[in-house]
Amino acid sequence: QVQMMESGGGSVQAGGSLRLSCAALGDTSRTRCITWFRQAQGQEREGVAAINPGPDTTFYADSVKGRFTISHDDAKNTLYLQMNDLKPEDTAMYYCAASDLYCLVAKSRTAHFYGWGQGTQVTVSS
Repeated sequence: QVQMMESGGGSVQAGGSLRLSCAALGDTSRTRCITWFRQAQGQEREGVAAINPGPDTTFYADSVKGRFTISHDDAKNTLYLQMNDLKPEDTAMYYCAASDLYCLVAKSRTAHFYGWGQGTQVTVSS
């Protein structure tokens, strides 16, 4: 059983930066993909960045390419999301979750992911 714990959210002005962290607790030996999702108020949860730990292959939604960077520290079993040049439309609750499927297979289908944490709120003001 894997449980994720997100942290690092906050309130920033447009153009600012934040770094989110996601600690994975439990047995992650079967994890093949870890993804950052976000959910804005009244909208569906969407995947924004994903990584295959080990080979560290990364994937990004078009809306965050060039601004967000996902990384994984194997020794700490911790996932990060460096967010630069933040925009008001990035405002959302951010979650991380794990999948036994590789990212290209899991895609951003939430049903393929487990270990959801409580999320961390990111608010970007204009």
